[in-house]
Amino acid sequence: MSLPYELFIGLRYTRARKRLAGRNHFISFISAISMLGITLGVGALIIVLSVMNGFQQELRARILGVASHVQITGPNNYLDDWQPVADAARQNSEVVAAAPYVNAQGMLSFSGNVRGAVVRGIAPAMEEQVADLGRNMVTGSLEQLKPGAFGIVLGSEMARSLGVYPGDQVTLIAPQGLVTPAGMIPRLKQFRVVGVFAVGHYEYDSSLALVHIEDAQRLYQLGDRVSGVRLKLHDLFKSREVSRELSSTIPADVYLSDWTRQHATFFRAVEIEKRVMFIILTLIVAVAAFNIVSTLVMVVTDKQADVAILRTLGASPGGIMKIFLVQGALIGVIGTLLGVVFGVTVALNIDVIVPAIEHLLNVQFLSKEVYFISDLPSDVQLDDVLVVTGVALVLSLLAGLYPSWRASRVRPAEALRYE
Repeated sequence: MSLPYELFIGLRYTRARKRLAGRNHFISFISAISMLGITLGVGALIIVLSVMNGFQQELRARILGVASHVQITGPNNYLDDWQPVADAARQNSEVVAAAPYVNAQGMLSFSGNVRGAVVRGIAPAMEEQVADLGRNMVTGSLEQLKPGAFGIVLGSEMARSLGVYPGDQVTLIAPQGLVTPAGMIPRLKQFRVVGVFAVGHYEYDSSLALVHIEDAQRLYQLGDRVSGVRLKLHDLFKSREVSRELSSTIPADVYLSDWTRQHATFFRAVEIEKRVMFIILTLIVAVAAFNIVSTLVMVVTDKQADVAILRTLGASPGGIMKIFLVQGALIGVIGTLLGVVFGVTVALNIDVIVPAIEHLLNVQFLSKEVYFISDLPSDVQLDDVLVVTGVALVLSLLAGLYPSWRASRVRPAEALRYE
């Protein structure tokens, strides 16, 4: 026998033999159930974490389609000379592009409907380099925003609530008033709707209005001033580090913020939810792993005579422990590996599996009328798979400690008394 006796006997105890008694068949059946439980638990954990990663990635992409990676804002929301600031920012190797913007508040009115809006003045050609709004246009394009033409692009929810379509004229009311002999009156300007965008994020779709930066400067009497500069980076996850670097290199008195700060609460909530789901689903794996305890306890009780004989032949208590640890570890390893294969396979093909289930059951899990993300995304990350695999294996090994210790405490004389 080339294998160590602990490994050989542990493997033998794990397998079912047709010539063995019914009790051994039952123990092998319980072992198979424990293995299946670990497989399903590990698979479910990998699938859920992958789907949550997919949702997080999708939401991040939609938010960053409108928001910038890094935003440089002037004092009191005014930046007198933005070109030197943009040039200084471009000196950083991580900065891909920079674009000026004007950020202001306003009120849109059309046919008796009134909605508050965040008005953003942009230079269309430069804006395309720092955001992905052009890819999210439902009708029209950003290129239709011409200086002096007073065109406006609205979010889909904003357009729907106002009841406007491309070509309609909406009234933009600026909060800064005009002083006249009759008193202070609001500043009004007619804008023609030239496009509608939908990024799939309600905050932007329901409140953001885009105009040409020169039209915004005229309406809000800014002259050549802007609100700040928006930056796009090679690696969006380095935005906080780049912000710190730029704060020491940009000469002007400016305020820098990145997307992680602007949407910190939202992404923190998603991350907390992911951790909570990991803990909850880990309990499923733990329950399946603790089934190994009952399995090994039954095996130890059933094999007391065998253990006693091994002890009389010179097996040490440590060797007896290894026998049952091998059996428990084998159940855990096989169950974990099957669970990893099952979970990764489903997660990688979830875009095919979910529509097939929806078609079979004639249901729609994520209705387009209710959810902004109607397709179930998935992003399998190696770190998650490794963590889940490690947790499952550790729980399986821990589950085998007590039964193995109990087996090592069997006294040969007492076990063989009635044999």
